[in-house]
Amino acid sequence: MGDSTYKVLECAELGRYGVAGRDLKAGDRLFDERPFAVGPKLDSAPLCLECCCPVDGGPEGPRCGRCGWPLCEDCCGVEPETLVYHRGECDVFAACRVRFRPVEDSTAGCTQLDCITPLRVLLAKEADEARWTREIEPMEYHDAERRESANWKVDEHNIVAFLRGPCRLGERFSVDLIQRAIGLLDVNAFEGRTCSGYSLRGLYPQLAIMAHNCVPNVVHSIHPSDGYRLEARVSVDVPEGGKLHTTYTYTLTGTVARQSILKLSKFFTCRCARCLDPTELGTHFSTLLCSKCSGGFITTTDPLDENAEWKCAQCGFKTFGAAVQKAVMTIHNEIDELACLEYEASRLEAYEAVYKKYRSVLHPLHFINTSIRHSLIELYGRIPGYEMAELPDVLLERKVELCRSILRVLDVFEPGKSRARAMVLYELHAPLIVLAQSAFARGEDHRDGKSLKEQLTEAAQILEECGAILEWEDPYTPEGILANVAKQSLQQLRQSIDTLD
Repeated sequence: MGDSTYKVLECAELGRYGVAGRDLKAGDRLFDERPFAVGPKLDSAPLCLECCCPVDGGPEGPRCGRCGWPLCEDCCGVEPETLVYHRGECDVFAACRVRFRPVEDSTAGCTQLDCITPLRVLLAKEADEARWTREIEPMEYHDAERRESANWKVDEHNIVAFLRGPCRLGERFSVDLIQRAIGLLDVNAFEGRTCSGYSLRGLYPQLAIMAHNCVPNVVHSIHPSDGYRLEARVSVDVPEGGKLHTTYTYTLTGTVARQSILKLSKFFTCRCARCLDPTELGTHFSTLLCSKCSGGFITTTDPLDENAEWKCAQCGFKTFGAAVQKAVMTIHNEIDELACLEYEASRLEAYEAVYKKYRSVLHPLHFINTSIRHSLIELYGRIPGYEMAELPDVLLERKVELCRSILRVLDVFEPGKSRARAMVLYELHAPLIVLAQSAFARGEDHRDGKSLKEQLTEAAQILEECGAILEWEDPYTPEGILANVAKQSLQQLRQSIDTLD
């Protein structure tokens, strides 16, 4: 499978995994692939079964005229035979006259939709048995472990019994095959987004071959305007024979949360270098500050045990893992509430206040602080009262500092050419330009020892790196649109720099 960019090997610990087939340079493309199936995520709120946008799941909500399941107003208006994603289950539901039952809360998870993506996997198997045999059959789905989980019986009732009973698919799909489709998605599916930014999941067999690591060297972009085609690249140089790692979790979460996700949904414990290190590779991403001494750091004594003791390396103070997780959860909940505030100055100020509140509790690079920084860099320069042209130098410097702190973390956890890095670089370039122009307007020839031209050249280099990464994205997605904006901004900036010669 694949070309000379990667080879598939196998071992007892990892099962199948990928290694570089030759020396690869950062940004080299590994492969393109089409999803075997795409569809709603588990526990999704009512959404359009064609374009995945949220819809009203109540009695008056928009429905497919043929099968009665949710479609948005736009997708209801097209001919049924032109539907790409909904057509398969539409045929099934229409034939057996199984209607969608209206729900009271259109923001809550709708278990009726849990059957959609597994059904699409099963229909794709019928449509392309050769690809199923070649690419899907070898995939792990942890049948034994899933049978022991609580979700097995829930799936048996909500999905298996529904498809084999009311949907009359019992002769086409066995109980084991339906559970296998569910397991394949649970264990292997990757999240994607529509052009409008709505979440879904897709089954990508080649990407699933790549082993997991909490510091990945493989990045991917999904192109919704091209049938959710996936493009995988290496983010850093990888020598021939080097293991290729993607990640099954969000890299900017702490070890306890990552391990919990991997155990619950992927059925393994990650033992990568980051997970085994209490300091998370020197970032102190989960570290607390000691209240019993000055300058002490409290870290876990066993990163793989969420109940392990936490201890200050300086004074020896100890606390229970459960107490640490309770404190972290309390802070998390407080921050989650801020996301509901109106998009105005009070929201930015609330994030700054909570950041200051826990400054003596959390290590500066703690994942909660990193999360707050992400929120702040998106607010500074955009919120009324804090727009870029209005920001005084001290707040422009604040945004620069926030960006650089996030980049310090990303340099460790998502090294090289990652989308997350590109997005932060874009946020960084603008305040650097405004600071340079502000200093020049005051008659200062230099700032931080750099001339105006040197400062603008630095911003141009940042913008160029950002654009070079984002150009891999679908041009119709927010990231792809930003790539075009970055390209235009870079041209204007270079023109400005040329006038300084």
